[in-house]
Amino acid sequence: CEQLRVIKKMRLPSVAIALLITVLGLFGSAEAFSAQPRGAVHRSSLASARTSIFATVLNVNGKKVNAPAGSNLGKALEKAGFKPTYSCKKGECNTCVVSVGGTRMKACVGKVPPEPKLKSLKENGLVVR
Repeated sequence: CEQLRVIKKMRLPSVAIALLITVLGLFGSAEAFSAQPRGAVHRSSLASARTSIFATVLNVNGKKVNAPAGSNLGKALEKAGFKPTYSCKKGECNTCVVSVGGTRMKACVGKVPPEPKLKSLKENGLVVR
């Protein structure tokens, strides 16, 4: 089925894929696709599915990167090719402070902020300096 191939290419966690399949009605139930036994709930899968659905666009030197809200800010910045200077990696020395959408955050312990509500910020992304 073409829709199933498109969903698999999205690289979503299995819980999110099972939810999409159920909503689209491709199979009778999500259990038909899920690797977990019926009735089993794996909390880490649900948490990762929740964060991956709500992605924040970060604009790093003109390069836009989608990062799950609540994920590690330092790793998201490194994915965009921006390597902040670290010293302690505990959030105590303020060496790694960066500006994300005008708010100063510590890259080593900071989390990616939630997606902004303004349409222009959603499209252009939160500027990182």
